[in-house]
Amino acid sequence: MKTNSRRDFLKKASLGIVAATITPNEVGCEVIAAPEILSDSAKGANDRIRIAVLGVNGRGQNHIDEIMKISKEYNVELAALCDPDMDILQKRAEKVKSKYGKTVAIEQDFRKVYDDKGIDAVALATPNHWHALQTIWACQAGKDVYVEKPATHNIYEGRKMIEAAYKYNRIVQHGVQLRSSVAIREAVEHLKNGLIGRVYMSRGVVYRWRPDIGNKGISQKPAGLDYDLWCGPAPMVPFTKNLVHYNWHWHWNYGNGDVGNQGIHETDLCMWGLGLDHLPERITSMGGKFLWDDCKEVPEIQTSIYHYPKEKKIIQFEVRNWCTNLEDGAGVGNIFYGDKGYMVIKGYDTYETYLGEKREKGPNRSEGGELTRHFQNWVDAMRARDMSIQNGPVQTGHLSSSLAHLGNISFRLGKQLQFDPVAERFIGDSENEANAMLSRDYRAPYVLPEIV
Repeated sequence: MKTNSRRDFLKKASLGIVAATITPNEVGCEVIAAPEILSDSAKGANDRIRIAVLGVNGRGQNHIDEIMKISKEYNVELAALCDPDMDILQKRAEKVKSKYGKTVAIEQDFRKVYDDKGIDAVALATPNHWHALQTIWACQAGKDVYVEKPATHNIYEGRKMIEAAYKYNRIVQHGVQLRSSVAIREAVEHLKNGLIGRVYMSRGVVYRWRPDIGNKGISQKPAGLDYDLWCGPAPMVPFTKNLVHYNWHWHWNYGNGDVGNQGIHETDLCMWGLGLDHLPERITSMGGKFLWDDCKEVPEIQTSIYHYPKEKKIIQFEVRNWCTNLEDGAGVGNIFYGDKGYMVIKGYDTYETYLGEKREKGPNRSEGGELTRHFQNWVDAMRARDMSIQNGPVQTGHLSSSLAHLGNISFRLGKQLQFDPVAERFIGDSENEANAMLSRDYRAPYVLPEIV
């Protein structure tokens, strides 16, 4: 779609067709230009950008390190840490002090961070069920966002995130750092230029070691945890260590299983490498729990198929949680198949190619540093107020996350689904069971706004 008009964008957003018409330039489509009018908080080349990190138990620690790593060269400051668990928050602040010699502000309630006009941007490493609402509220507060994968907990949220980013002219960077990998960007260029011929299929694989987590039952809430804030838009069930702090990944109300965890990097690359800028028309997924009798709700083993009949392309995605062979060395990665060869992507920074019937080795490359480059790219886009230079724009967050969500919906309903990628609705869903899973019931006051 070619337009520079914010009015045209918002009109289409109101019609619910944003995701089908706004797609990342990395899959060969034009990104709508950012609105011409800059916000009051736009930063010039010499102005320091002050960033708060939300969610510091796990992945947020990487965010802290990356911000500190680029702080001098890129003139950014780690301004605050935020987490609903005050005990963890204080430990992370102490670590920043000892590691970097910096005293950083701490805040338990992220809404106070959003009220702080001195904070320019937020990096979100909170649980999945919080990503969309925290992103949208940040946009409304005039703050740019780096949001970890998956960008969303359900498909509807992605459409609203896109709408909010454009309405408020915010830079929303999705945390799929392989899009900033020198090696992977080179690999995708090879795919576009026909190195392995006509590329018709991609496989995403996530073979992670996920042991039995047992069932810890109900227990006393830690004194330092604001559990209401941790639950946010999700149901507030009695406190259990089955959820807090990591195992929420394996429960549907908070996480999306491994296809919606590690797998988002791979779903994103599947679509990017195949040159697909929309969701599939047919989806089927099956699997289950074959290993452990624990409290996980999500499948341990899952295989999903996404069919694009008009493009004559197909995506296969596989999750395995235990002992397994690797796929030409790729335990977490992608394999692309063409009529002249195939390509193996290993992790975030390595690719190999094999050509012809004899699998002769073709071009390959391995080069790290992609996470640092991804944060640098985010800062570059913030300073330029230019979404078109982002490596991981908000659209990629919607598409890659939604691919995972579609597979999970098919798995949970136990049937193949027909999908309209323009309207982003299921077809033939007479009982409305699939379309009901496009969104969720939000717990007040943490409700996703209908008008962002």
